Parts: sequence; C-alpha cells; structure tokens
Amino acid sequence: MPSEPTIPPDSPFTLHNIPFGVISTTSDPKPRCATALGHHAIDLCLLWKDKDDLEPNQSLYDIFSQPSLNAFAALSAKTRSRVREILIHDLSTGRVPKQCFIPLDQAHMHLPMKIWGYSDFFCSLEHAQNCAPLTGGEVARNFFYAPSVYNGRASSVMPSSTPVRRPKGIRWDHESGQPVFGPAVQMDFELEMGYFVSKPIPMGETIKAIDAPDHIFGFVLLNDWSSRDIQAFEMTPLGPFHSKGFGTSISPWIITLDALKPFACEPEHVHSATEFDHQRYVERATATFDIRLNASLIRNGERYNTSESNLRYLYWTPYQQLAHHASAGCGIETGDLMGTGTISGQVCI
Repeated sequence: MPSEPTIPPDSPFTLHNIPFGVISTTSDPKPRCATALGHHAIDLCLLWKDKDDLEPNQSLYDIFSQPSLNAFAALSAKTRSRVREILIHDLSTGRVPKQCFIPLDQAHMHLPMKIWGYSDFFCSLEHAQNCAPLTGGEVARNFFYAPSVYNGRASSVMPSSTPVRRPKGIRWDHESGQPVFGPAVQMDFELEMGYFVSKPIPMGETIKAIDAPDHIFGFVLLNDWSSRDIQAFEMTPLGPFHSKGFGTSISPWIITLDALKPFACEPEHVHSATEFDHQRYVERATATFDIRLNASLIRNGERYNTSESNLRYLYWTPYQQLAHHASAGCGIETGDLMGTGTISGQVCI
C-alpha cells in the first residue's frame, strides 16, 4: 500500500466521504468496524489499537472492536466528527499502517448496526398519486398532514450482498378468484434511502424536525422488497405484513451527515400551511439533501437504467419523518432504521 493511497476516479469512497461499516475477512473472521477509501477497507479496530483515545474512559479500540457501529453511533456528534477528521488527516498524509488496508474484494460486509426497530415511510406525493388509481381512490387526505409510516421487520433487514428469497403467502388467484397459498408471483423493488438513529429519544420524549439532525448517524441505500400480489390480499384492513416483511436490503456502508453537509438543499415541495409545529424545519435551505438516485438491472451482462430520482423530491423530509415518529413518545433507540419510502418525482424516469 503506498504511503498516499490512490483513489480511482470512479470510486465513491474518497476523502470527502469516509463511510462506516462492519467487515470480516478470511484471515480474521471476527466482525469489526471499518471505513473505506478507494478500493480498500481500513480496519479501524487495528488502526486504533495503538492510538490515543479522544476522551477519558472512552476506548475507541474497544468501540471499533465490536461487531456493530452502535457504540460508535451513540457517541456525541462532536466526537464522531473528530474521529472522521483524524481519519481524513491520517489517510491523506500516509499515516495509516499498511496492515490496516484490506482490499474491498477480500472484505465480507455485515449489517453495520444492530437494528432494534425498523419503520418504513410512505412520503412521496408522486408515488402516492401513482398508487391511488390502483386502490380505486385518491391520495388520502391525511398524507398532507403527517408522514405515513408502518413498522417493518428488523429481523429481515440484510446487507445488499445477501440473496433474497421469494416469499410464500396468501394471494388471490386470478382465475378462480379464491385465495391460494404459495410463492409470490408479482415481486417488486422500491428505490429508497434509509437512515440510522444515533442519539436515542427516550420513551415519553419528543423532538422537533429542527432537532432531528442531532439524532441521525447517517444514510444508506434501501430496497424494500415487496410482493404485490400478497400485498393486495393483505391491504384491507390492516395493511402489508408478509408482502413487505420478508426482506429489506441496505447498502453496508453508512454515509454520515458530515459527508452529506455539502449537499444540503431546499425540498422540492412547499407545504408549510399544513405543518404542525414539531414538523416545521425553519431553515428550508438545508432541510434535506440533493442526492441523485438511480436503479438499474443487469440482463445477459447488459446494464439497463430503470429509474432515476432524488431524495429532495420527497414531500416529507427525513427530518420531518423522524420528528413525526417520535411525536407520540414511543421511544427510539440507537441503531433503529428508518426507510424514507419510495422516492418518486415529477422528472423521474
């Protein structure tokens, strides 16, 4: 490994990023915390073995030795930012020992966090408008007053390299009109982002949208796999269950708010007249992020782009989502995962 690592121009892992994840290797199968630069993962457990801690009685070596990032995410935002600054400095000046670098193709990725709870939102107006005719109605009135959300299955969240099994469930048979049990036949994907909670919100306490950044560790890509035929059977009266509980894929590297700050922007939608006080984010210029998203499929070795969108198209921003989630005092833990919901927009393809 050269003293100053070479970063390929097409790599998402630059010194401006510094994501966090959990890896293991064949030579050391114990999961531990890492970051990524170029085509390499950097073993943070090994790196901090001989480094000084930032705070008394707060061993970063012990924290990075754990099989999840929960302990690191639970540190203050100031401490996490300082760790990121140290990593940027040491990586850019060649101070990271060679043995800490692991080629990404030799690193096995794990779930980055121990996920205690998972909730998925439904916050794209365009997506709601597209779905309304399928249910024979219009966009529900409550959509414009609060982020729609349901609780998913934390146990079925998996890193993106994990194969997804086609679920079994009950669906309506098109020929007989009778319910049948068997494998799903109408599988679908959803282009979303997810975000992990850092600072917990104790049961009985609430936050405002303006406070939400203090409680978000970072973002991942998220695919809420869905079985539309099973979902059609389940929707009345309580909504999706097996149709959305069998698998949710997330990217294994968490992109921190520090890395995303340069992309803060104003949301596409304006709806202040319908916002309650806890939903209002006064600083609209930084209320969400300009993050371009796309989905593609590979068939016979050829890649086909199927959709493009942007996080800023959401009607309700992640900050508003988290404030709404906490508004009933349910309590939210470090490591809880929130899905933004399908991200559609007027200019999506």
